[in-house]
Amino acid sequence: MGNRKGYVRKRTAKPTEGRKAKWQIRYQDPLGDWRTKQFSRKADAEHWLKIQETDILRGEWVDPRRTQLTFEEWARSWLKSTVHLKPKTRVGYESLLKSHVLPKFGGVRLDEIERLDIQQWIAALYDDRKLSPSRIRQAYQVLSAALKAAAQSKLLIHTPCIGIKLPRAVPREMQFLSADDVALLAEGIVEPFETLVYLLAYGGLRWGEAVALRRKRTDLAKRRIEVAESVAEIAGTFYPGAPKNWQRRTMPDDPDALVFADGNGNFLRHSNFRQRVWIPALQAAGLPEDLRIHDMRHTCAALLIAQGAHPKAIQVHLGHSSIQVTMDRYGHLFPNEWDRLAAQLDQTHRAALEGYQFGYQSDEEKVVSLEKARVTRANRRGAGRTRTSDRRIMSPLL
Repeated sequence: MGNRKGYVRKRTAKPTEGRKAKWQIRYQDPLGDWRTKQFSRKADAEHWLKIQETDILRGEWVDPRRTQLTFEEWARSWLKSTVHLKPKTRVGYESLLKSHVLPKFGGVRLDEIERLDIQQWIAALYDDRKLSPSRIRQAYQVLSAALKAAAQSKLLIHTPCIGIKLPRAVPREMQFLSADDVALLAEGIVEPFETLVYLLAYGGLRWGEAVALRRKRTDLAKRRIEVAESVAEIAGTFYPGAPKNWQRRTMPDDPDALVFADGNGNFLRHSNFRQRVWIPALQAAGLPEDLRIHDMRHTCAALLIAQGAHPKAIQVHLGHSSIQVTMDRYGHLFPNEWDRLAAQLDQTHRAALEGYQFGYQSDEEKVVSLEKARVTRANRRGAGRTRTSDRRIMSPLL
């Protein structure tokens, strides 16, 4: 790459330039290409050159020509590169960009977006009261992801999305059904959708997983189903995907046929099922009409916890990515479980202590020994503490 040492030189301005651009700097970028820039004052040129050379040495140099991109130009290019996003997530990103992010930052150069600008934008969205805190957080996540990618692509030295304060999202209150309520709800629905209700309540499947279930993924003899597919409905179009797998099985009789389908054998539409089947069944069963289909998944978790299931088993059953997700979402349903575990640990401790102190004694001998131990402890507590030869060590007499 040769010598990267830059320099400042005086140049004669062209007639069209007037008295501007009398000083020119030249330096080599990290790839060895020579860069130039014009200044009207020598001091400004020398200062700018020092900044560039320092950034190159620190590995923080950013191509000034690339930072001329506006946020909109970069965001559209970035979104095309996010091949890891599921279709539903991609559509959500596009909607948030179009409606909330681009109107504020679309025409702004990447290197001109400041942390304060972002914080003020968040505050304006919150004060407007048209978006929920959750939606505001989602809009910020899209902006943050785009700017983080810009920094990783060396378009920015660092992302300005650091230390941004976001409005607290109030989680929607979960609703749970008892086993009797599940049965009552299912009775008001004709087959095969009655079975679908039971699958949602006891299998804990998401809607997209349940309606994408195929016959080859079921093993009735072993009472197993394989959750290997999912489907998302976006603007009336279905997008099949692949969630986490369980065990694979193959069943005869058109194994690719859907277990739960519409009259034409196609995927069930969530909106149609909710209006035509779900809400009438809720009304017939006398259950709250705001009960969501997804609340059956919460019902499944509650029923498992009531049966004493281990959190790890619940995580696997529901298909959570980690046990932390399970505990964050349903940990509040475990208070009685913690009391039970604490009581068992206390009993174990007492049994071990008594066995160590008294060995295999008769009940009468054990009572006498316990009384002696009680008196001894009382006397020791009365004696207080004794100090060892080392003043830094205190040894309580128990």
